[in-house]
Amino acid sequence: MKVLVIGGGAAGMMAALTASEREENEVVLLERQARMGRKLLATGNGRCNLTNRSLTRENYHGQEPGFCAYALHAFGVDETLDFFRSLGLLTVTEDSGRVYPRSDSANSVADVLRLTLEQRENVTIVTGAEVTELRRRKGRFYASAGEQTFEADRVIVCAGGAAGAKLGGTDLGYRLLASFGHSRTKLCPALVQLRTDTTFVRSLKGVRCEAVARCGAEVRRGEVQFTDYGVSGPAIFELSRAVSVSGAEQTLILDLLPDVPAGELAALLQARCEAMPRLKAEDLLTGMLHNRLGRTLLRACGFSLETPCGEFDGQMRAALCKTIKHFALRVLGTMGMDGAQVTAGGIRTAEFDEKTMESRLCPGLFAAGEVLDIDGDCGGYNLQWAWSSGRLAGKLGENG
Repeated sequence: MKVLVIGGGAAGMMAALTASEREENEVVLLERQARMGRKLLATGNGRCNLTNRSLTRENYHGQEPGFCAYALHAFGVDETLDFFRSLGLLTVTEDSGRVYPRSDSANSVADVLRLTLEQRENVTIVTGAEVTELRRRKGRFYASAGEQTFEADRVIVCAGGAAGAKLGGTDLGYRLLASFGHSRTKLCPALVQLRTDTTFVRSLKGVRCEAVARCGAEVRRGEVQFTDYGVSGPAIFELSRAVSVSGAEQTLILDLLPDVPAGELAALLQARCEAMPRLKAEDLLTGMLHNRLGRTLLRACGFSLETPCGEFDGQMRAALCKTIKHFALRVLGTMGMDGAQVTAGGIRTAEFDEKTMESRLCPGLFAAGEVLDIDGDCGGYNLQWAWSSGRLAGKLGENG
């Protein structure tokens, strides 16, 4: 059987490897970029957070998030790690449940996949081949890429989503599947930085802190990084999907000392002011927060940095305490699809069989990964979806 896999990202490489396990299959993997797995190399800040041992169905979103359940059960975290270990990849698990290659380099993940594919005699890899047309005639598929035409009995579309154009994000998969009658949901950036009012955050560029971030009904705890345009970091990425999908103007509230209750913080501020009355306000929060962050919070309260701490009365301390525990930033939007790590939305999953990833509209046509309307939280969940769905699609319905 001739099998054509369109897209050499995480899902595509997994699908191709799986399909090639049957020696009678002839697998051709088409990647439009010069090398496979470019987006994979950027995940986890270059470390590649390839899965998460704390995975649940609640970590996934989409019009029908339950669609992913079968794939995640059939090829879950343990099966994924066993698979990668069989390829020679060693991993480590952090306390958070996030799993990384022991080498701490995303190259290790991409390389073991690439090397294994290159060793399979029934796999042909073609890079720099962008499919411009996919059609079906008399039960066979024909894909046009430049001057070449590839013929196949089965096609697996793993072209990814629109997020992160600089790393290979594209709408190619949506267009190819639409030509067979498939439809998609609205596309929004997810796992993306937020643009905020920069009155106070601009001076904090590069400052990081542990915080509880709240935006509407969404609450996340984790690292927050301030930028010249707003905020970034894991906690912000996890909030960003809700902000992006709603489209409404919102306010981001940051608790910058989440482990210190308000009453305890008030007592700490009072004690410091009484113990060091001549200390300038600019040093009042030294030891509690990053110096630049502390001074910014004082400015946000309207206080002069030259004011002696002894002049801070109860009302002033209460205002500062409130700002630390409820630092409010008006959200202007996200950094858009180009800045996003993942696409929220995609081809409607109702149009595919959850147990095989085969199209309900066109027999022999499969899809996996980000091109479908499934996206996960920050923390390795999206790559696990790529591995699980790619594995299932690569079975070509044999276990369905």
